[in-house]
Amino acid sequence: MSDQAQKTWGKSAEALARLSPEEYRVTQQSGTERPFSGAFWDMKEPGLYVDVVSGEPLFTSDDKFDSGCGWPSFTKPAVDAHVTEHRDATHGMIRTEVRSTHGDSHLGHVFPDGPRDRGGLRYCINSASLRFVPLDRLAAEGYGDWVGKIRGAK
Repeated sequence: MSDQAQKTWGKSAEALARLSPEEYRVTQQSGTERPFSGAFWDMKEPGLYVDVVSGEPLFTSDDKFDSGCGWPSFTKPAVDAHVTEHRDATHGMIRTEVRSTHGDSHLGHVFPDGPRDRGGLRYCINSASLRFVPLDRLAAEGYGDWVGKIRGAK
């Protein structure tokens, strides 16, 4: 049985209790961290970004790019089924919010201004909604199915 088949993604009271106040504000109250303040906006290390609440795989370093916006930006989800889109009409504008499917965590927003040669989308994601699993820790942390699917350092 694969690592992914053994996992059950979801939100639990224990997972919520482990969140920092900022992680809770962002994921559970649809908050937004300040630009250039999160842990991952300029990270270039290879690995997998997972939901800080549920652990479900969300984005890979292969799809990360520097958009200059101050938040981690990705061209696509690692697993389409793990990211849902919702209409967001807050703050006097219409945007598309993205949330994790199983953890129901607010992740950020998706915009149509990403690199055209990579699909044209920019998933602008809060670092506080993510936990990073380095390439060399994938198997040890239960993400062995991702070994060999993520390229090395850029």
